[in-house]
Amino acid sequence: MNKILELREKRAKLWDSTKAFFDSRRNENGLLSAEDTATYESMEADVVNLGKEIDRLERQAVLDLELSKVTSVPITNKPNQQTESEKTGRATNEYNRAFWKAMKSKNIFDVQNALQVGTDSEGGYLVPDDFERTLIQALEEENIFRQLAKVITTSSGDKKIPVVASKGTASWVEEEGVIPESDDAFGQVSIGVYKLAAVIKVSEELINDSVFNLEQYIAKEFARRIGAKEEEAFFVGDGSGKPTGIFNATGGAGVGVTTASATALTFDEIMDLYYSLKSPYRKNAVFVTNDATVKAIRKLKDGNGQYLWLPSVTAGEPDTIFSRPVKTSTYVPAIAIGAKTIAFGDFSYYWVADRQGRSFQRLNELYAVTGQVGFKATQRVDGKLILPEAIKVLQMKAS
Repeated sequence: MNKILELREKRAKLWDSTKAFFDSRRNENGLLSAEDTATYESMEADVVNLGKEIDRLERQAVLDLELSKVTSVPITNKPNQQTESEKTGRATNEYNRAFWKAMKSKNIFDVQNALQVGTDSEGGYLVPDDFERTLIQALEEENIFRQLAKVITTSSGDKKIPVVASKGTASWVEEEGVIPESDDAFGQVSIGVYKLAAVIKVSEELINDSVFNLEQYIAKEFARRIGAKEEEAFFVGDGSGKPTGIFNATGGAGVGVTTASATALTFDEIMDLYYSLKSPYRKNAVFVTNDATVKAIRKLKDGNGQYLWLPSVTAGEPDTIFSRPVKTSTYVPAIAIGAKTIAFGDFSYYWVADRQGRSFQRLNELYAVTGQVGFKATQRVDGKLILPEAIKVLQMKAS
């Protein structure tokens, strides 16, 4: 943690030096020479890289804490503690042992009875409860969207969510006058399910190596692949065979402000985006954009010469704009003609629906000729913005 704090302080000092260099080298037109531009961009890249290193160290600290937890339970009887005999289905140790034996071994006839409780309709086996929780945690580490959105678990393929489309109002009436009726109008948003799948190939020698941790490798690799594809859909998905993203024209967030330029941002436009969101949503709102757009925002100043973007110097605290956190994702569109490049709002109104249970299947013969074993993972998930007014986006001028 001391290393993280040290890097945060170093980044803050470097950013102050970068801003000072930018201000001191501008000519009468407010521009830098080609040589100074290269120097500034190099300094700014160092700030960005320090930020990424801080993020990596913080993720490592979380993983170290998780992996340092005890893996066995003392032989004590604690009140309200669930014992093995009380566990059922995929939560039992028997199922967990049988599942991983099936993943590691071609001959699984001696464990098929234990696996019947988790047999999937496509021939795979639903992952044990404990491992499924581990995989979800890994998705959250790889996928910033799941940290912001509301994640629910469904047991069916379609879920109806009631939404108040318009609210009733009070009225002034004369004494003994008739009180007008004014009811809330309700609508429904339907969250379905889409299939996301990936295949990993592992050599037979590696599987048979006692040092190789197959469980950990599969969790990390599937999390990386599934998490990346999920996040892309949650941002820019068109709802066709995949979730509907917040930047999609239909079913996505509304446009809060359109820029005057097709290739540049201004301080006033970021402020307009901030106030385009209704005040009740602003208290939990975050800015989400990509690194290239953050680079442009870092150069913006208010009327007093103060920079809009403020780097964090406290461990665990994000960078801010107007005192609201800033998150970045490579799947948010970059600054381009007509692109929606910044989202600002309360992302808890975007619901991610996980269909209960993920399925793994060992593919013994498909890659046998190359001495490899395949592992197929499938997940069913959907995502939608339940209340469009809770998030606003900034869109670049069309032309």
